[in-house]
Amino acid sequence: MSRNRVILVTAGIMLSLFLASMESTVVATAMPTIVGQLGGLEHYSWVFSAFMLASTTTVPLYGKLSDIYGRRKLYVFAMALFLIGSVWCGLANNMTQLIFARALQGIGAGGIMPLAFILIGEMFSLEQRTKMQGVFSGVWGVSSIAGPLLGGFIVDQLSWHWIFYINVLPGLLAAALVAFAWRDQVHSHERPAVDYAGAALLTVSIVLLLLGLMELGTSRGWIFITASILFFIILLWVERRATDPILPIPLFRDSLFSTATAHGLLTGWAVFGTISFIPLFVQSVLGANATQAGITITPMLLGWVGGSIFGTRILLKVGYRSLSLIGTLVFAVGAFLLMIAGVNSSQIMVMIFVTMMGIGMGLSIPAFVIAVQTTVERRHLGTATSMLQFSRSMGGTLGVSVMGAALSARLVSNLSASGLDPSLVEQLLEPTPGSEGLINAGVRLAMTDAIHLIFVIAFVAAALGLVSAFFTPRKELTENVQSSSPASNKEDPSLAIAD
Repeated sequence: MSRNRVILVTAGIMLSLFLASMESTVVATAMPTIVGQLGGLEHYSWVFSAFMLASTTTVPLYGKLSDIYGRRKLYVFAMALFLIGSVWCGLANNMTQLIFARALQGIGAGGIMPLAFILIGEMFSLEQRTKMQGVFSGVWGVSSIAGPLLGGFIVDQLSWHWIFYINVLPGLLAAALVAFAWRDQVHSHERPAVDYAGAALLTVSIVLLLLGLMELGTSRGWIFITASILFFIILLWVERRATDPILPIPLFRDSLFSTATAHGLLTGWAVFGTISFIPLFVQSVLGANATQAGITITPMLLGWVGGSIFGTRILLKVGYRSLSLIGTLVFAVGAFLLMIAGVNSSQIMVMIFVTMMGIGMGLSIPAFVIAVQTTVERRHLGTATSMLQFSRSMGGTLGVSVMGAALSARLVSNLSASGLDPSLVEQLLEPTPGSEGLINAGVRLAMTDAIHLIFVIAFVAAALGLVSAFFTPRKELTENVQSSSPASNKEDPSLAIAD
């Protein structure tokens, strides 16, 4: 392609990456206000789970479908779904509508990130891609700052509906730039096999598991969990016979890959659950507004970016195993300190604790990704990298769902034991002018105790992640880690080593 077309496509990709990476933090900041207006605190976690589940399970399909139908068509299709879902989210009148709209938004987002890096991989040579990583890392870092702050500002000054409407114009511009400037390259006339059966079975088994976890302890919950196990067994049978399976079972025989996957699942459980519920803690327990809640989670994301950049620079000196252990230890300590934080904790203390968690993720995640990319066979590079991302996203989906169910159950139990009206929770989350002094202290105490349980669950997951890191095998990284394509780094641009 010509230089002008490359510039236009790059601008479109940067804009779409900004939108996709900012989405979760913007929504997390606004959720306490949304629940305060729409009600349905028991469905709080599903707003995150629906998005994460939809985006996670569709990631493997988009890459293969783009080989068949072209990158440009799939990119525009994914962006269209994301924007339609965004508008629907803004128009939602109740939590059920919002959850379904977030699922549609997630189906679109599941294509934006991987397709963006596929386009980068086709446009630039290896040397150019390594230089461009600094640019895209900057985009991810800026979105980490802008997302929480913008979400809080919009909620406080305008309305929560606009956190979704604001996606429309930048999204249309990004889609227009890519659609106009990109030219698909025909590499082969053979159409690769797409594992539709595996994707469907994986989605069904996970959805049933989530439904079971949300109703754990009831007969219906155990029925869902049993059905999930049956579908997962069928999935394993199908994947063993698939030509190009979505679930790469043979890779799990490698001890490094299986350890990295377990680590990603557990730390993803802790970190995404924490990001989702920190704004609720800050607003309902510490009494801050949405903007201040956004400021609270910003340091975690900045710590993640900074830890990634620093960790990749010292990786070859200290070794991936030592770096992953140090990072996970810092992460677990941060989770422990957050767990013991109570109603008397200051916002600054919470920011310090979540920053430690972010730094720990930034140090440990790239260490595992680069080690796996270096040791795995080249033909399995893309599959292995996407599975590591999948494990973190799936851990986050399960974590947010379990934490949401635990929060709802503990809060209902606390309110019932104190004889308090559950409707007072909405007043706590969205107080009317002059009502601040009327909010029952018992309601705040009930919420404090319920959210404390959330942080206990997060710490347990972080501690188990640290245990898994101790099983990391020692392997010699004999191959240059930069030989792997940055296009496969689908989680964030900072995972690649800078020159």
